[in-house]
Amino acid sequence: MAPSCWFFWALWLPMMLAVAAAKEQQGEGCSDSAKRCSNVTISHPFWLRHNELERACGVPDFEVTCFHNTTPVLRSSVPIGYGLSIIDIDYGQRSLRVADAGKLELLSNDCLPVWNTSAKVGASFMIAPDNLNLVLYRCTEAASAVAVARRDRELVRTRMKCGDGSEVLVRAGGRYGETGGYGGYEGCDAAVTPVLGAHGKANASDYERLINYGFLLTWKPPRGSKKTTRMFIIFGSLGGLAALTVFVFYLLHQRKRKRAVASDELMRSGSSMTSYSKDLELGGSPHIFTFEELEVATDGFSASRELGDGGFGTVYKGKLKDGRVVAVKRLYKNNYRRVEQFLNEVDILSRLLHQNLVILYGCTSRMSRDLLLVYEFIANGTVADHLHGSRSAERGLTWPLRLNIAIETAEALAYLHAVEIIHRDVKTTNILLDNSFHVKVADFGLSRLFPLEVTHVSTVPQGTPGYVDPVYHQCYKLTDKSDVYSFGVVLVELISSKPAVDMSRSHSEINLANMALNRIQNHEVVQLVDPELGYDTDPETKRTIDRVAEVAFQCLQMERDLRPSIKEVVEILTCVRDGDCRAKSMKKKASQKEDAHLLTEGLQFSPDTVIHRFDSRSTNHSVASNASGL
Repeated sequence: MAPSCWFFWALWLPMMLAVAAAKEQQGEGCSDSAKRCSNVTISHPFWLRHNELERACGVPDFEVTCFHNTTPVLRSSVPIGYGLSIIDIDYGQRSLRVADAGKLELLSNDCLPVWNTSAKVGASFMIAPDNLNLVLYRCTEAASAVAVARRDRELVRTRMKCGDGSEVLVRAGGRYGETGGYGGYEGCDAAVTPVLGAHGKANASDYERLINYGFLLTWKPPRGSKKTTRMFIIFGSLGGLAALTVFVFYLLHQRKRKRAVASDELMRSGSSMTSYSKDLELGGSPHIFTFEELEVATDGFSASRELGDGGFGTVYKGKLKDGRVVAVKRLYKNNYRRVEQFLNEVDILSRLLHQNLVILYGCTSRMSRDLLLVYEFIANGTVADHLHGSRSAERGLTWPLRLNIAIETAEALAYLHAVEIIHRDVKTTNILLDNSFHVKVADFGLSRLFPLEVTHVSTVPQGTPGYVDPVYHQCYKLTDKSDVYSFGVVLVELISSKPAVDMSRSHSEINLANMALNRIQNHEVVQLVDPELGYDTDPETKRTIDRVAEVAFQCLQMERDLRPSIKEVVEILTCVRDGDCRAKSMKKKASQKEDAHLLTEGLQFSPDTVIHRFDSRSTNHSVASNASGL
């Protein structure tokens, strides 16, 4: 069997055993699909039983009852009192926020039968260290007067009184379980309950909100049977060892091959390509910020500081203590992929350095209550803003600027492809501009490393409608040519100033790529071009726009093999801008590739040669497929 086959079998075997162990743990005949109670999703290891007639389907500690069909309650907490209602569950962090709905009622009636440091919820849960102490004192009237007379600024009087006339006083602070500095007062009984607090601090005067907001529990994965666990350990170890051995040899081979290929490619590249290898920083660890300092930097993540809202999080403008203005990306909660996405983006960005890529300054730790990324702030907005967004009225993007934007964006993508990274979400809202209108490509949250000899990366559907490679929707495989397709859409946006998708356009032209293929194929580029660019009045502008339209046409081809590489795109666009394309070099390229007839000297409009070849096979099919790719 080939080494690659051994490698994948070694990876799959432990996963298959894990599934078997999960089935055994769950019980035969039980569904493993997620269920909902109110707005909380209940899935493994938690399981939901709506009534006592339903059979048990999991570990008792993780049983959830949907009380009155509106409130999920952790079953194992019911013997303690009223039970703990579940507010939300973070499966990635293995934590859940819970609250004792009956606590305030108990305080006012019976006085202090509350949660304390000895309380437990089954054997699988622990009180998270993120929680803070809320200390409650039941004091006689005299003791209350003495305590208040001490003017303890952390001691707060409440509206609750016990049946014997004693008062309930509260104070807050410190990590839960730490009792130093929280001694009692003479004539007072004390109890301690956990609360999450607000932004790392607890205000005792807001004790009702603190109690109702709840506190954080973490859990340990439930154990399977001894037999299953033993099998998992044995076969998992063997499989892991085999996978590791094959993978080490594979990496060594890849590293050697990559260095040889990169060295050869970069030596043959033009001056615009020479920065790729020297700009790659191997290693490099980003600075770790605290949640609190980024909260201060963004004015409490104020809505007035929002810069944008994407598929994985919201971006805020902030200012650090050292004076740097930054963009802070706050990843959405309750997203099971957010930790993976967070680590992936940090890993990639911390190792890349290129003049046309945004710089990652740092991030919060993995254990932070929110996952945050801190980038350099790019002041001049996005290309989309200037083309057809909030800044389009400024008309600041002349055609020469747009051509430079196209070249710098292609250079950034060529750098990524040279170091084996697919961007996966190339679009004008991810192309930022500095004050000199130089490009900074952003948002590598969808990027993945891919080996040179592997022809594709299989994945679930991702990307943005209007930019996604139409072949992707057929087989869910992304390649570097998928980035080339998306870049082709960007080129058409630069030519037309139109958005990639516009529902107000006619049905066949909702998708801009579809409109562009039709216009270019029918020699109607003039109907595609933004009238403000001077296409009809300046011959040089017309020449370069026509050539860029040709490049876009090839990038948007349905068949991936017919699209140029992004490196070839860089060379062609640079040649178009500088006007020094030599017929000899272009003819040489044409002889190497049947469909590469672009920019040959004396050619009036090269899509003719492309269209002629694709009349029966590709272009018409491409037009229809792009329309269905939304």
